[in-house]
Amino acid sequence: MRELPDHQNCPAAWYGRDLAANEDRWLKQLGDAEIDELEQAAETFLASGRDTGTITAEGFPLPLLAPRLAGLRQTLMHGIGFELLRGLPVDGYSRQMSATIYCGIGAHIGNPRSQNAAGHILGHVRDIGASSNDTSVRIYQTAERQSFHTDSSDVVGLLCLKEAMEGGKSLLVSSTTIFNEFLRRRSDLLALLFEPLATDRRGEVPPGQKPFFQIPVFSWQGGYLTGFYHRNYINSAQRFEDAPRLTAEQVEALDLFDSLANDPDLHLDMALQPGDMQFVYNHTMLHDRTGFHDWPDPADRRHLLRLWLSLPGDRPLPEYFSQRYGSLTPGDRGGIVLKGTQLNAPLD
Repeated sequence: MRELPDHQNCPAAWYGRDLAANEDRWLKQLGDAEIDELEQAAETFLASGRDTGTITAEGFPLPLLAPRLAGLRQTLMHGIGFELLRGLPVDGYSRQMSATIYCGIGAHIGNPRSQNAAGHILGHVRDIGASSNDTSVRIYQTAERQSFHTDSSDVVGLLCLKEAMEGGKSLLVSSTTIFNEFLRRRSDLLALLFEPLATDRRGEVPPGQKPFFQIPVFSWQGGYLTGFYHRNYINSAQRFEDAPRLTAEQVEALDLFDSLANDPDLHLDMALQPGDMQFVYNHTMLHDRTGFHDWPDPADRRHLLRLWLSLPGDRPLPEYFSQRYGSLTPGDRGGIVLKGTQLNAPLD
């Protein structure tokens, strides 16, 4: 049997019930002076005529806010693994202004990565009327409940522009806590989650690669426990003849993983308000979203902007992550890059 890491006693091993009672640990308010600084930096950048997708920290100076964002980066890598910044007055901004400020903040946290085959560093999370049963569709394009999962980057960020009429809550859970609970309850099944599992690429296949990749749910590298998980895509990868078949024991382990993630004692839920910016560290956190009902008027419908970021100085990742992340170099890894992909930041 594989030798498992010991119980993880670290800030990332939290329980949702505890953080729900201590919002000050993760909910942070932007001050008026910080907002003024962001608006001035965005106006200066927009006046230059450059594309939003080219923003860098040096080209978007934030002398007041930058140290705080550096602290946020440390919270992601070495702390509880997420943070919510509140107070950005997006209702008074154009789409371009919101996107510029958001990309500027992201540039001070990490380096942007492509989120799809089109090279979009700025994603648009909204219901486009697609069906999750379509294997070419990614579930954030629907109004359906997602499931707890990680994205293919060090960090995923969301900026809420519009909230749904009903539902659409954000859910977070610590994969580190799930590991600890597995270790306590079913260490025999836990060992199976350290073996590579096939995960569907959903049609975005780099040259020379299979339509699926194989990464374990849990990895142990350089003294770091790293999680990677998307149950829907693990299941849909079984459509490929050359994908290794899931065993009954693996399915049992995955079912227990899902059960733990959905335990209200373990996960934390929050309703994102317009102007909220949530940043989540994929290596120790999983995120989810409840289903929602949207407004009749298209102009009012739920809409979030998304960033994928790679963090300089981040933890080492095992070699099999290269199937999905490409480079394993911290600060230059993750995202979805196909032949000819050029990075850009679409506003719609």
